[in-house]
Amino acid sequence: MAMFFLSGLLVSGRGVAVEDSALDKYWTPDAQHIPYRAIVTSGREQDEKLPLIVFLHGDWQDGTDNESQLVGYGNGSMELIDAALHGHVPLVYIAPQTTGAYWPPARIAAVVADALKRFPIDPRRVVLTGISDGATGVWDALKAAPACYAAGVPMSGMTEVSGLAPIVDVPVWAFHGAKDNDTDVEKGYDGEMVGSRAVVRVLRAIGGKPRYTEYPEGDHVIWHQAYATDGLLAWMLSQRLLGRPCDFSRVATR
Repeated sequence: MAMFFLSGLLVSGRGVAVEDSALDKYWTPDAQHIPYRAIVTSGREQDEKLPLIVFLHGDWQDGTDNESQLVGYGNGSMELIDAALHGHVPLVYIAPQTTGAYWPPARIAAVVADALKRFPIDPRRVVLTGISDGATGVWDALKAAPACYAAGVPMSGMTEVSGLAPIVDVPVWAFHGAKDNDTDVEKGYDGEMVGSRAVVRVLRAIGGKPRYTEYPEGDHVIWHQAYATDGLLAWMLSQRLLGRPCDFSRVATR
């Protein structure tokens, strides 16, 4: 797997920083032809199966160019790659692209299904993370297939309170800025979907144990700070499904 990570790295006083060019371009072979970028970090031993981190971008990165989703260092999510490289932690990171300012759960599952065929991924260790509309996509995907994902890390997102019961036992670590100037931390957009603070409150009320980090002075764009959180990567990689792995190909056709 060395071909996926040896090129496109920068070494500076701050440590290892991966360049966009180090993430190869792929497309799903189905009719949707979904674009995504991928990298496998070093350290894999023999036939070891690796955890998968799936990053879902925000709506201003929509498209099919297979490049825009990595703008702004993947909105900070590529900090996770740097942390893995620095710690010699083997993992697979992918960043798909969507259109229409929405992440259909089936689209996410289709990308995961394709990645499972290409890379040495442990299907019990698929973790979703996303920012803004991508965070809403994380919530929607967890609700649609709660037995498929090991954990979710939504940032600055929102979702409906309905449908939370099935994900009460899914490990979640949510992040939000208290002064979010786009997606209100409590009310979302003043519709049925509410912000992270309210979602976490409901999950805890029904027996869930989500982690929650709120930045008192943070606005909508808290992602670089959040992805650099000490212990976040270790927490993500410690999550694992206890049951049978999910058939993502079947989820993709729902």
